[in-house]
Amino acid sequence: MALLEKVGSELQSRYTYTDIDAFFAALDISTSNVDSGGSNSKRVYAKAVLSRVPEAILLKVAGELDIVSAGSSFAQVTPPRNWQDTKAFRLFISHISKDKLIATRLKDALAKYDIAGFVAHEDIHPTLPWQDEIERGLQTMDALIAVHTVGFSASIWTQQEIGYALGRGTKVISFKMGEDPTGFIGKHQALPRRNRTAEQIAEEIDKLLAADPRTAERLQEAKDIARAF
Repeated sequence: MALLEKVGSELQSRYTYTDIDAFFAALDISTSNVDSGGSNSKRVYAKAVLSRVPEAILLKVAGELDIVSAGSSFAQVTPPRNWQDTKAFRLFISHISKDKLIATRLKDALAKYDIAGFVAHEDIHPTLPWQDEIERGLQTMDALIAVHTVGFSASIWTQQEIGYALGRGTKVISFKMGEDPTGFIGKHQALPRRNRTAEQIAEEIDKLLAADPRTAERLQEAKDIARAF
């Protein structure tokens, strides 16, 4: 069940309905007569399709999505400490250490939109192995925002974080604060600062996530859960 949930969430974050059907067709997985209980959720739909396949096929799908290695068993990834008790949208905030206050300020402003930011230099408990917690954050995030302050592109760690997100097909937002995005994300238009406050930037991030098919459903789900309580 844990693997089924993980695969469903991964397909939801990466693909449109049409892409999901094409993915299943490429693996000879039938989508006919699927009952998703009337839900308009890609995650629920994908889980309904995959609930009918043998475990070996489910593991093959998980391998195609790089959730597990070929031939391995599945162990559910535990989110980092600050995400373990939240149903909010999980946004990994990639930043360099000298600008952690900027990242933290943005995290605080995003909370209004049911977006839980992960700021490594703030959210990792002193007794926890920091690299493991960062990896957990990358493995369980719904999207990533890169805070491009001066020196960001020279950081090995931030470049690895972006590479991990791109490899997963995760939504990446570039926030320009003194430095242009470089590498593979350099071709995409960055979100400029323009003397705006953290609250104004957070509002625009919320709109960008709501407009992207990879993140819109998960973000709305987080907002619906928040309203229910």
